[in-house]
Amino acid sequence: QVQLVESGGGLVQAGESLRLSCAASGSILGIFAMAWYRQAPGKQRELVASITSSGRTEYADSVKGRFAISRDNAKNTVFLQMNSPKPEDTGVYSCNVDLVWRPTMFSSKREDFWGQGTQVTVSA
Repeated sequence: QVQLVESGGGLVQAGESLRLSCAASGSILGIFAMAWYRQAPGKQRELVASITSSGRTEYADSVKGRFAISRDNAKNTVFLQMNSPKPEDTGVYSCNVDLVWRPTMFSSKREDFWGQGTQVTVSA
């Protein structure tokens, strides 16, 4: 099995930095892209940032220059550094990991996994 465990969410004031972490564990053979999504109340889930296995990053226009995504391949962990957050950044942040894992001793499978989500609330 594979598990994604997120941490780092909470309540912060606008401008106060926050760092989210998402650690993948289990029978993992390799990880491709890792990403952070968020869903604000009453809105659809949107991609915030992604990072490939080679370190190439992409960001939503709304967070460019303020957020930074990074990964620690040795620890199967992806981070989201949120600098200068704004009230409109409030939402449930979830990590998504594209990986290959071993369901059985003699098989492997490529699959997307999601974290449980962590609430980020930015007050004005």
